[in-house]
Amino acid sequence: MSRPTRPAAGPGIDYNNPAFLAAAAGEADERDTVDAPESSEFDAQNDESDGDAHADFDDEYSDDEYSDDAGYEPRRGAGEFVRDGASSVRTAVSNLLLALDRPLASFHLVVGLTFVLTVMGVIMVLSASSVEDYTANGTAYGLFVSQLTYAALGVVAFLVALHLRVTLLRRVSLAAIVVSVGLLIAVLVPGIGHAVGGGQRWIGLGPITVQPSEVVKVALILWGAHLLADRAVGAPMKQLVLPLVPVAVLVAGLIALEPNLSTAIIIAILVGTMLYYAGLSVRIFVALIMAALGAAVILAFTEGYRSARVRSFVGGWTGTARDTLGADYQPTQAKYSLADGGFFGVGLGGSKAKWSYLPNAHNDFIFAIIGEELGYVGAALTIGMFALLTWVGLRIARRQADPYLRLVAATITTLIATQAIINMGYVVGLLPVTGIQLPLLSAGGNSIILVLFLFGLLASAARHEPEAIAALSTGRDSRFGRWMRLPKPRPYVAPYRATPDPRRAPDARRATDPRRPKSDRSHVVL
Repeated sequence: MSRPTRPAAGPGIDYNNPAFLAAAAGEADERDTVDAPESSEFDAQNDESDGDAHADFDDEYSDDEYSDDAGYEPRRGAGEFVRDGASSVRTAVSNLLLALDRPLASFHLVVGLTFVLTVMGVIMVLSASSVEDYTANGTAYGLFVSQLTYAALGVVAFLVALHLRVTLLRRVSLAAIVVSVGLLIAVLVPGIGHAVGGGQRWIGLGPITVQPSEVVKVALILWGAHLLADRAVGAPMKQLVLPLVPVAVLVAGLIALEPNLSTAIIIAILVGTMLYYAGLSVRIFVALIMAALGAAVILAFTEGYRSARVRSFVGGWTGTARDTLGADYQPTQAKYSLADGGFFGVGLGGSKAKWSYLPNAHNDFIFAIIGEELGYVGAALTIGMFALLTWVGLRIARRQADPYLRLVAATITTLIATQAIINMGYVVGLLPVTGIQLPLLSAGGNSIILVLFLFGLLASAARHEPEAIAALSTGRDSRFGRWMRLPKPRPYVAPYRATPDPRRAPDARRATDPRRPKSDRSHVVL
């Protein structure tokens, strides 16, 4: 170790003093220790002091205003937004498909759509009828109370239909069609039938009024499905059309005599689609449709008011003069009403057309009021609900193991969809005015009760899907089913058909085969 360099001499310092020399030697030893490269103690102390210094700096300048990364998010490109949106859509679609695959999904959809359409119908009838009702009766709630009462009775009919066994429906179907035809004949008898609005279509039974043309729709569905359910697919035409078609022709003819051509057309469509679902060939089905259309055109020109509507409708498409103050008055006002509504509508209750500009605004033309008050959005939602109901109904029919319920569900769905298409079609000007009501939305007594009864039958068919039966047998019923104490559906058992033996007579085979039904007619056990 070398001695430190002696500094320049200063006053009062004795460099030869032993004490001074010892102190200088100690300072040199300390410098050698600090400068030693193998020392780790200094490195640790240095790192600790540097860390403390940085920590003090971070604490002092850690506010957001001094931080470069405060509130900063990296800019996302358009591709990332597209990928995130597509992923969200895929997730939503997957969840929706999983929900639709649940055993009771069809049942819940039918019940939910029925509830929404019924409540919407009551509200829209109140809005559309309040002005004319107040003018005629001094109160704005007369027709609303009537509609609410019929809707309550319809809910009862809906619940009754849910509790009915399929075997009971098949047993009473023949009696139902006989009674319906009898009512159609009675309504034409003077003194029994009541004429309203130029048509003799109602029968008064005490405090209630019955419209046989609405009752016969339900009877034809139940009886026609009962007849066709036992026919094999591809059966001869004679087995399919007899005796259903002659009875349907009789029913349509009696309804046309009221006169009520629009309902007669609905009957023809109902029976034709039922035959198609039962296995009628497409060629014969198309021939029947063409024959029905020809008959409808001929009947349309037999009455002055019907021919005027048809000519006005054709004139609108050909560009000829239209009678906007006569036969074309209602369609013109309906289109004005839809145009006034715009995209979002004028608001519930704000319609101008209901102030005596649009006749039957609460009934045949309720869809125009929906479009005016709720806009194109409300009209699109209404169309969407009927489209969803059609899809659900056909899915219920496709999933049925029982051919009877398959025909009932498919025919009910076709009937509701057809009436909705025709009503909305003539409101927007795509079809001539026929007077067919919009199911559950138009004002009506018999109509809303019987439509809700049909919806109850459709919901009951949904509970008879094989997956639903399996789920309900394990006690997995919905809360609605438990509240209503709905009976558990029974699985469908195909009727036993013995293989014919040509060596044995039919009577002997029936007598000796204990599994053979007592009658030749097939039966269904549910």
